[in-house]
Amino acid sequence: MATVSNSVRRAKPLLGTFVEIEAAGAARSVMDAAVNAAFEAVARVHRLMSFHEAESDVSRLNREAGLRPTRVDDWTFTVLEAAVEMHRRSNGAFDVAVAPTLQSMGLLPRSDNDQPASTAPRPFDAIELLAGQTVRFRQADIRIDLGGIAKGFAVDRAVEALRRFDVPAGIVNAGGDLAVFGKQPQMIHLRNPRDPGRLMCSIEVADEALASSACRFDPLQSAEATLSAIIDPGKRRPADAIDGATVRAPNCMVADALTKIVMLCGTNAGELLEHYNASALLISTDGDVHITPDWHHAVHLAA
Repeated sequence: MATVSNSVRRAKPLLGTFVEIEAAGAARSVMDAAVNAAFEAVARVHRLMSFHEAESDVSRLNREAGLRPTRVDDWTFTVLEAAVEMHRRSNGAFDVAVAPTLQSMGLLPRSDNDQPASTAPRPFDAIELLAGQTVRFRQADIRIDLGGIAKGFAVDRAVEALRRFDVPAGIVNAGGDLAVFGKQPQMIHLRNPRDPGRLMCSIEVADEALASSACRFDPLQSAEATLSAIIDPGKRRPADAIDGATVRAPNCMVADALTKIVMLCGTNAGELLEHYNASALLISTDGDVHITPDWHHAVHLAA
């Protein structure tokens, strides 16, 4: 008889963070196999879409796509399709072609082969998606970073892997970008982006995804939050209108990308949130907390 365990939970360093995967409600052997498959899916996304891996699709695109059409994996192409659509729907607020700005801030490494970044405006349709999963950049100096959307995509692929094993419930958490499935809602606790040592609120999450973006915070270096790593594409500098944003959406890829738009657009992102059936909580630089009306019931602010 298969051994039944309440849950299996494991964590691994992937995607530039720690990824934690939990499966619950099935035989131990089934949950072990499901969690292994989920981590394999996350590792595949890491290999394909890491800016730091020399042979990833992202690195190959940054070397070659400004010179010639470059073929990528189906998963990478799917993420780029979503990124291009989000770029269009947000009027450019979401932009994966901000890698040169992140490099200038020291948040991404430079390569000896990198083309000098032009100060001229980029074409709005800088990334062309062609037949046969091929991609072309309209300028040779365009460099992309999928860090603002690929982590959410990896969470979704991990959940998909767990579900293939008929696991009744589970949670995948990649550094705060997470998805939950199962009958019982999970209570997720969020730190205050203005004071990371304090709890801001608790949120009930059930069969949906949650993603957060805020000022950078490294507890090993300082108790203080620093500049945001969310780049305003128009100004080519860190976003400074919002201190933190959390988005609920049907899947984590959409939630992940929408947090960047909310960080840039604040309450003006309402129409886009509605389009994606998403909700948002944001904290402005003056400390005010804003929650979309459809989400008040699930958000419990700390005293």
